[in-house]
Amino acid sequence: MNSRPRTLPWGPMARMTGRRLLAAVPLLAVVTFGVFALAAASPFDPARAYAGASGPGTGRVVLDQLRENLGADRPFVARWWDWLGSALTGDLGDSTALRQPVSQVIGERVGWSVLLCGVAFVVAVTAGTALGVLAARRRGGLLDRTVTSLAYTLESAPPFWIGLLAVWFFSVRLGALPAGGLTDTGTDVATAGQIATHLVLPAAVLALTQLPWFVLYVRQGVGDALAEDPVRGARARGLRERTVLLRHALRSGLLPVLTLVGSRVPELITGALLVETVFSWPGIAAATVEAATRVDFPLLAALTVLATAAVLVGNLLSDLLYGLADPRVGFDG
Repeated sequence: MNSRPRTLPWGPMARMTGRRLLAAVPLLAVVTFGVFALAAASPFDPARAYAGASGPGTGRVVLDQLRENLGADRPFVARWWDWLGSALTGDLGDSTALRQPVSQVIGERVGWSVLLCGVAFVVAVTAGTALGVLAARRRGGLLDRTVTSLAYTLESAPPFWIGLLAVWFFSVRLGALPAGGLTDTGTDVATAGQIATHLVLPAAVLALTQLPWFVLYVRQGVGDALAEDPVRGARARGLRERTVLLRHALRSGLLPVLTLVGSRVPELITGALLVETVFSWPGIAAATVEAATRVDFPLLAALTVLATAAVLVGNLLSDLLYGLADPRVGFDG
């Protein structure tokens, strides 16, 4: 009897996505409100930050005029409401720190951050899964102890420390890879080869910061699956160890890892900001630091929305993948 191929549950998936999108609207509004409230409570003066180096010597009349021009003299609730209304029409305002439209600031930088995070995440998932499976096959063995110890060590190491160590060893000591930036010194046009070469170190460092979690989760999940009755039954039927591992234990053991995908997005974003700073990668890290130190309300709000949206998308993706992998869970969330 021929079994019908399983069709994707598009309806439940669409309903779940719709519910999450509706819930995200008030959440993003609250998040941006919090940004404006925190920025208003900050001891930094937007007018002095806008004046730059001449700020300390600028007269009170000029500073008051700057605050009026920037809208900093108005209650933060009014500034937030005006920004929110403009944002809904696609106008994110102008960055007072970088003297550019916010959409231009983000558009010029977010692609490089996405490239860095995407490559690092794929490397972390792939390498973490492979190492976790190898460690789970012989729990308690030399390879398992080595991989687990390395994972715990990397888990406690700060990303900027790993980045500085990588620069010292691979760039300063060996001279094998560039220490930072996007292109070689004196080059105006970025070629694909230069970008790939300059991407190696920051992507590897960012991947190392995410690697321990996938190694430990896969090791635990696959190790537990190998001890379950269905896997033991597959071995008793004489199936090859590779078939038992890949078709039975790995499929069951990877289910918890799917939930890890969404939960790692905040750490991935935070780690990317630190790694971009260490390697002078032209992503959104520099803009984020500039916006925070110079109390750039529009840019801060837009970057916060972007980061929050990335976290929400990551959580939604992990839930959808988990529902597809295990039909018993469904799409009720």
